[in-house]
Amino acid sequence: MSKRDNWPHTAAIFGSSGGIGRALCEALIKRGCERVYAGSRSGEQPAGEGITPFAFDLEDEASIAAAADLMRNAPPRLVVVATGVLTLQDSTGPERTYKRLDPGTMGRVFALNTIGPATIAKHILPLFPREGRSVFAALSARVGSISDNGLGGWHSYRASKTALNMLLKNFALELARTHSDAVVSGLHPGTVDSKLSEPFQKGVPDGQLFTPAKSAGHLLDVIAGLRASQSGRVFDWKGEEIPA
Repeated sequence: MSKRDNWPHTAAIFGSSGGIGRALCEALIKRGCERVYAGSRSGEQPAGEGITPFAFDLEDEASIAAAADLMRNAPPRLVVVATGVLTLQDSTGPERTYKRLDPGTMGRVFALNTIGPATIAKHILPLFPREGRSVFAALSARVGSISDNGLGGWHSYRASKTALNMLLKNFALELARTHSDAVVSGLHPGTVDSKLSEPFQKGVPDGQLFTPAKSAGHLLDVIAGLRASQSGRVFDWKGEEIPA
């Protein structure tokens, strides 16, 4: 198969400075993607042949709208929102009890995990051509599943991912009315060896702490197998559906 036979020819990664985001950019180029829009807060990395860097801020809609304008003449067929927060920059981590809930912290987590990705969808989904396969995916988490929640805790993080999953379902239903081959999906990457997961790696089973490159490969394999009939659902790194 030649490079030109590979899908997608053009992709966009929001969050390219993170471990998974950077690895997705690199993996897409290796798999034959001709152009990867790589978005980060600085707009500087990664760099390389086929990479078009851009700057955006999850809490600045104008920056997201500007990123969409950059892509308008050569729109991506694959968009992955590879952003998210578990522990805030001030080291505030997931709440283990409702007694530690703080409205300001909750608002910040929702802004980064839910509202930011939704704002990206608002400006990026209209770029998808109506004909042919397009995929919009956002990193979610197994702990966002309501029916799979047997432990509780991690209130803001869980709720922000649950809300994200609901929005992805909404977007999938709306997009299907005009784009019959499009897919909107949440993706659970597993536990990736990164700063985000470092404080929580102790209980990870052997063989299930992935390098960013390994996780990116899994996610791209899952994306490659998604069908329009599966739009609106959340899948883990093995391609198994996570219940709502």
